[in-house]
Amino acid sequence: MSSDLLNSGQPGPAGDLVKDTTTAGFRQDVLAESMKQPVLVDFWAPWCGPCKQLGPTIEKAVRAAKGRVKLVKMNIDEHPQIAGQLGVQSIPAVFAFDRGQPVDGFVGALPESQIKGFIERLVGPVGADAAALLAEAKAQLDLGDAVGAAERYAAVLAEDPENPDALGGIVRAQVLAGNLVQARRILESAPPAKADHAAITGARAALELAEQAEAFGDIGTLLRKVEAQPADHQARFDLALALNARGKRLEAVEHLIAILRKDRGWNDEAARRQLIQFFDAWGPTDEATLIGRRQLSATLFA
Repeated sequence: MSSDLLNSGQPGPAGDLVKDTTTAGFRQDVLAESMKQPVLVDFWAPWCGPCKQLGPTIEKAVRAAKGRVKLVKMNIDEHPQIAGQLGVQSIPAVFAFDRGQPVDGFVGALPESQIKGFIERLVGPVGADAAALLAEAKAQLDLGDAVGAAERYAAVLAEDPENPDALGGIVRAQVLAGNLVQARRILESAPPAKADHAAITGARAALELAEQAEAFGDIGTLLRKVEAQPADHQARFDLALALNARGKRLEAVEHLIAILRKDRGWNDEAARRQLIQFFDAWGPTDEATLIGRRQLSATLFA
């Protein structure tokens, strides 16, 4: 099960990744800590042979995740209450907690590859090449999979917290999911030195467009207004923003170009500036950006 990266933002620092706990410490060590990142609970006992096999393997896998998941070990001989409440009947038994709730688990001494897969179901790919992860994240974003994209961007940030491509990407994933407040929070946390990086400026443009779009209501009303008053540049401008918010990029371009053809200087060149913001938000290789830039050039230099 995937962790709620779209609500929690970026993974926390590694810190103390493996620790023992008690019945009294369970609430803090597991429930509270799992609000920051998933926590695995390994129920074991000193007499259990498979537990001794699992211990070093699961610790290795958790450390390889570098802070995106933590491990808490509980000796059920000394602290049987929690295991009993969870219905543990054989050990080793591992439960994954995320945001205070058990979300997955397994029983037995699994091999390292299966434990890695278990962790990746919670937090996304572990130990993958950053360039490959960024490419996968971009593909997920293009497909509209905000959760999948966020998981991969978070995996890059776990290794490189200031990676501008991953920061910009996770902001875009938040925007795609409609989490504009969280997107703004992540964007504002970006290092000032990275503020002018193309991935950050593009994500900022995408967020600003999404924030603008929240102000528009029914697109039909704007369409009727423009049809009734073709010279109402403000109504056409608002329609372009509303169309873009609904994914109708080429139609948005057409309306802004129409304003430029009628009155290039209207509202301090607002139509041209809005087109540039669209291009920044969509990215340089997007079809609508390529077409829009050609139309803009043809209009300005006609």
